[in-house]
Amino acid sequence: MLKAAHQLFSTPATDVPWEPFFFPGKRYLAFEPVQVGGRPALQVRAKSSVSILRQRFVPSLESVGRLSFSWRVDALPTDADLAVSSQADSAVRVVLAFDGDRTRWTPRNHRLSEMSRLLTGEEMPYASLVYVWSAKHAPGTVVVNPRTDRIRKLVVDSDVRNLGQWRDHVRDVRADFRLAFGEEPGPLRLVALMTDTDNTDSQLTAWYGALRLERASD
Repeated sequence: MLKAAHQLFSTPATDVPWEPFFFPGKRYLAFEPVQVGGRPALQVRAKSSVSILRQRFVPSLESVGRLSFSWRVDALPTDADLAVSSQADSAVRVVLAFDGDRTRWTPRNHRLSEMSRLLTGEEMPYASLVYVWSAKHAPGTVVVNPRTDRIRKLVVDSDVRNLGQWRDHVRDVRADFRLAFGEEPGPLRLVALMTDTDNTDSQLTAWYGALRLERASD
């Protein structure tokens, strides 16, 4: 699986491995290399689970520019709603986590970061921009995480119209970060793929195709 990830995914950190992240207390189902619709992909057969595959950058990457990625799903989580904590599942996500000035955080975000450190061994990133396929929100919508405003989701696919089809996206990361957070992005800490169906107790299959992350040209 990790060899397949390096073949499918391209970032400026060519020597940094892609690795699974196991969220405490959540069921993890593996990413498996397959061919679907004529394309190589990593497949997740989700079942009330949280599956995360990520690449961490130490030191963080400066000046991230364009991101291209593709994904495909056969269903969406039942009754999912990204704006409601108890229903905030998404069949596919691409997560970008950034560094920044934590002195600007609210006391609540500092408490949540400390809880994250105690639970996972890692502090909460300064800000996370998440590209999602939403069951309810229209493309272009920014959905603020119901627990913390330091995670904001940008909808790029919506509802069931394109189920069973490859969806290809090219995004200007800096422009999307400014849209979501109203400020310039800091250095990039990690990029991750995430399929989660634990809140809605759903089953579905998701596929991730090629992904390419580039540095900014200026």
